[in-house]
Amino acid sequence: MDQKGYRRGSFQSCTSDEDMLEIAGASLDFSMTDDDPPLDREMGGFSSYNGGGMNGTSTMMDFLEEPLPGVGTYEDFNTIDWVREKSRDRDRHREITSRSKESTWALIHSVSDAFSGWLLMLLIGLLAGSLAGLIDISAHWMTDLKEGVCLAGFWFNHEHCCWKSNTTFTDRDKCPEWESWSQLILGQGEGAFAYILNYFMYVLWALLFSLLAVLLVKGFAPYACGSGIPEIKTILSGFIIRGYLGKWTLIIKTITLVLAVSSGLSLGKEGPLVHVACCCGNILCHLFTKYRKNEAKRREVLSAAAAAGVSVAFGAPIGGVLFSLEEVSYYFPLKTLWRSFFAALVAAFTLRSINPFGNSRLVLFYVEFHMPWHLLELVPFILLGIFGGLWGAFFIRSNIAWCRRRKTTKLGKYPVLEVFVVTAITAILAFPNEYTRMSTSELISELFNDCGILDSSKLCEYVNDFNSTKGDDLPDRAAGPGVYTAMWQLALALVMKVFITIFTFGMKVPSGLFIPSMAVGAIAGRLLGVAMEQLAYYHHDWTIFSGWCSQGADCITPGLYAMVGAAACLGGVTRMTVSLVVIMFELTGGLEYIVPLMAAAMTSKWVADAIGREGIYDAHIRLNGYPFLEAKEEFSHKTLAMDVMRPRRNDPPLTVITQDSMTVEDVETIINETTYSGYPVVVSRESQRLVGFVLRRDLIISIENARKKQDGIVSTSVIYFTDHAPPLPPSSPSMLKLRSILDLSPFTVTDQTPMEIVVDIFRKLGLRQCLVTHNGKLLGIITKKDVLKHIAQLANQDPDSILFN
Repeated sequence: MDQKGYRRGSFQSCTSDEDMLEIAGASLDFSMTDDDPPLDREMGGFSSYNGGGMNGTSTMMDFLEEPLPGVGTYEDFNTIDWVREKSRDRDRHREITSRSKESTWALIHSVSDAFSGWLLMLLIGLLAGSLAGLIDISAHWMTDLKEGVCLAGFWFNHEHCCWKSNTTFTDRDKCPEWESWSQLILGQGEGAFAYILNYFMYVLWALLFSLLAVLLVKGFAPYACGSGIPEIKTILSGFIIRGYLGKWTLIIKTITLVLAVSSGLSLGKEGPLVHVACCCGNILCHLFTKYRKNEAKRREVLSAAAAAGVSVAFGAPIGGVLFSLEEVSYYFPLKTLWRSFFAALVAAFTLRSINPFGNSRLVLFYVEFHMPWHLLELVPFILLGIFGGLWGAFFIRSNIAWCRRRKTTKLGKYPVLEVFVVTAITAILAFPNEYTRMSTSELISELFNDCGILDSSKLCEYVNDFNSTKGDDLPDRAAGPGVYTAMWQLALALVMKVFITIFTFGMKVPSGLFIPSMAVGAIAGRLLGVAMEQLAYYHHDWTIFSGWCSQGADCITPGLYAMVGAAACLGGVTRMTVSLVVIMFELTGGLEYIVPLMAAAMTSKWVADAIGREGIYDAHIRLNGYPFLEAKEEFSHKTLAMDVMRPRRNDPPLTVITQDSMTVEDVETIINETTYSGYPVVVSRESQRLVGFVLRRDLIISIENARKKQDGIVSTSVIYFTDHAPPLPPSSPSMLKLRSILDLSPFTVTDQTPMEIVVDIFRKLGLRQCLVTHNGKLLGIITKKDVLKHIAQLANQDPDSILFN
């Protein structure tokens, strides 16, 4: 097997397409186990072997001081062995602790090892926060570039350009320093020809940005497309996708995320920021041996990095930690919780120091409400929850159907053309409507906003028939013509966002789903909020309003309805609950709105779950065939291990290796004729008594090294896995001892074990495979892939869909 593309302990290297197909087609590729060598548990994590002749010493070479590179590591598109990795880390920690009592230098090394995790979190927080600030500033500037340019300096966005202008507050967006493209080219900003030119430049810039994004992704980093959260969930469950969290993916994703957001496509940057932060975490892991050489420890770091990503995406450090715990992490010990909290804190602090929006806030749509809500308002809040659940279920089904069509038809062969067409349609439809022309973050900010005295937005054009106000709180007023115009424009924007997002999410550009989902909910919420406000104004004497909403009072806050709607739609799509409510609470800074948010989030989840159990990320995991064993779902069927194990009836017998009677040539023949990732070792073919389990990769590397470095190893040399060499004639060639790469304690179950228990073992211990025995004799094997196929069959799904695609 060609191992040239492999780099030890890293996500950086990639296999060729041929390698990917070979691995994906292998019958045990996702789910075989590694071994935990009983000897040589050094910090390097690699085991070694001894070769011996007839007496075990005549031609033996000791490789204990020279670990074999690659032994104990993993192929691409394989699952890690959590048990072995955690055992290895415990051994490493015990060794450091025992050595720390011997010398001062060893004590310093012990302290630095304990501190390295916190230092790594600090570095991840600093890097993730800095990249988020860079993305925010760049995207803001390039979004405004579609509409005009700043004469005082082309690097200023529209808002920053007008800061030093002497214009009045109401004309703050029309400062002389900022000129639209029609003013710059034609010298006039009004008229039909100026409108057409601005329209053309808007579409042209959008197409330029999106085409540049898709070409960069296609040419340099194919893994940089999409949101990245389904793949990160899969990686955190123990699957290896080399290159997915590499340096090229980080660089290209950062650049193309800015381009994709600036193009005006219906996507957000929040999901991809989680991917960016995890790339930072993976790359920085290589600075520390503890994390570089242990895949399980590295996944603890990636869980914390995901929390830092959400922290900078929403300015919600606590929400980020809960998001990592609730949504993406598979293994989340208490230590990881503390470190996630620290990484999220540092990332948020770094972004706040950069101050990308110039408003001392971490997000563009931060808002504060001060008016209390009334108990009767829970009814419209629950209605928004129902809408969010229906929208979420509709979106997931439609998007998955479209993505499946993209995978199975010629459409998938033309990613550049697809991005070009979707961008052109989006830009052409978006420009005439001011609410779709602006960036989605600005739209959400405007919808969340509570109208004040100085607001000049159409949404705040009410009929002012009051004489005095108390502070900033304005009474409910009759809607003016501007509000009615805004309602029609928002209704059209809602229809466009609902449908265009289905085709946008999953294209070959970085695309997050948080912001488009929140925009759909915020529009629906604002429409309902204004309707409720006008109802209360014109019918304040109705029974439902008379007790708490008198004439001239400020009863209804439409911005609050927008916020609740945003939470409901985001919950319907992602099925988040606790982390969603905390994120929205941190966005608004209002403790009193937790109950409306909780009511909407739970209603949304119940309604969406009633229609379909999967959230959008789980649906994409299943669509792509990732070997992800969902920990939240219950296995309720009454099947046994013997129903799932292989070989089944009429199958060829299980491929095994005997402990002391096979030659190097015999083992190499088995390796060449099968594609399995590992083999059970038995006493003999007749007895089938189980001895242990050996990994294919370790066999290949050990035999290759023995042929190069050990004299007398030929094709007829006997391989033995026992402590002592078997007796052979004196004329026999040197023997090869490979006991140190043998896992002597593979997990086994009996053939009568209920699958309910087997599934729990796989979930909770992170197993790759489990051997099945009967009265101590080896009967078969159950792999993680077999378990996933069995669950798919019982759910009436295609079992062959459990294949990396």
